[in-house]
Amino acid sequence: MDELTTESPAPEESPGQDTATPPPDLTVRPATPADAEEICGLLNAVDIAEVGHPETDLGTVETDLVHPEADLGRNSWLAFRRGQLVAYGLLWDDSGGERIDADHYVLPGHQDAGERLLAAIERRAVDRAAENGVTRAVVHLTLNSRPTLDRTTLTRRGWQAVRRYNVLTRPLSPAADPAPVPPPGLTLRTCESEADRRRAHALVEETFTAHHDHKPRGHEQWLADLGKGMDWSLVWIAALPGEGDVAVVLTRDDREAMAWIRNLGVRERFRGRGIAGHLLRHAFAVYAARGRATVGLGVDTENETGALSLYTSHGFAPHFAADTWEITLRVPEERYMTDRL
Repeated sequence: MDELTTESPAPEESPGQDTATPPPDLTVRPATPADAEEICGLLNAVDIAEVGHPETDLGTVETDLVHPEADLGRNSWLAFRRGQLVAYGLLWDDSGGERIDADHYVLPGHQDAGERLLAAIERRAVDRAAENGVTRAVVHLTLNSRPTLDRTTLTRRGWQAVRRYNVLTRPLSPAADPAPVPPPGLTLRTCESEADRRRAHALVEETFTAHHDHKPRGHEQWLADLGKGMDWSLVWIAALPGEGDVAVVLTRDDREAMAWIRNLGVRERFRGRGIAGHLLRHAFAVYAARGRATVGLGVDTENETGALSLYTSHGFAPHFAADTWEITLRVPEERYMTDRL
């Protein structure tokens, strides 16, 4: 596995320009919800190239494409070569300010298409920052540590790798994962009610505030980001007598490859009491009983709460790594001033 070198922030750049005339066999257009199956096929082909097997489910793609803030006409790109989808880009803006996020996927052997979409993402990020009334776009892109996109293309265009995340997995079985005994007084409840969903959201916001790359979300935006595949009986809030709600874990069972733990957060003054470990073991037991053989999660390798050691001590092992790449792009002064008027 490659080691991540965290470097100083990238210098502010202007968006990279494409100098070559588009090849006649390449066409680019925005995505639509009707493209979900074809996009899912592309993403799984990229998964196979990067990690050896498919990891993407159709529901995940559909959630992105029908998100109420997607604006696909301006924020998405599909590149086709002789009718075959070879690259996909998607941009979104949760911050309303400088921070812009993007996804990028390209098949091996189609680097020209990949760079063309990367350039489109950069240009649109600058436009979006101007619309937000700020003078620069700080763009983040998460890629596998050994991506199908040539990393020299990224560095040549001014991108830098700034953070590493690991996807960890753990085997499950009913024999190895019985229902755990909770710490004294700790109780769990599921989140089928609207009130408990709102409480789960509040706990996620509180417990993840200090995490690198956390972007605060309102309740409706949070629900839209989760998509329609949430089973709220697989989201648990932990409470203690006289203390109220102290922790939350969001899990989901709509991935073909594995069960997934999306968020695990314990309020700061209740950490170190075994609550996070109990929530993990509870999830293991539930998913083993449902017939799942594997559970996975993602973790920031520099997380200061000790999350990585917690997970490895509970049997998780590295599956693959992903890096966050960043570029800072200036908004031309005339654009900034025009959009301010």
